[in-house]
Amino acid sequence: MYKKILLPIDLAQESSWATAAPIATRLASAGDAELHVMTVIPDLGMSIVGSYMQEGAEAKAIEDAKGKLKTFLETHAPDGVTVKGHVAKGTIYQEILKAADTLGCDLIVLASHRPELQDYLLGPNAARVVRHAKQSVHVVRS
Repeated sequence: MYKKILLPIDLAQESSWATAAPIATRLASAGDAELHVMTVIPDLGMSIVGSYMQEGAEAKAIEDAKGKLKTFLETHAPDGVTVKGHVAKGTIYQEILKAADTLGCDLIVLASHRPELQDYLLGPNAARVVRHAKQSVHVVRS
């Protein structure tokens, strides 16, 4: 059974966790695994968009995400499962892969984000995670 499960979510998109979180928590509970829930803040400082942001906006976004993730975990973390929250900054799929490796996760559970094409394609981040992950990946479609 799995010992460490990574659940990447987008706090602004309920579709990223509504179906994936219950599956991840059931798997964690069944195997007495740690559940690592993460969200990724895009790195705006490296793009032209970043030049239009106020100074300190990125740090504020990270702190805001930490607060929202904490609230999310207080509301959705199941009893009896060890849950840890993580906020990363960068390219979404790269940060998911890096976190899975760094945390020693043996499973990544994530939702596919393209509902209009859900029967045919994975979202671009999910597809990249599936292609490049060293871990097993469980893709949950809504």
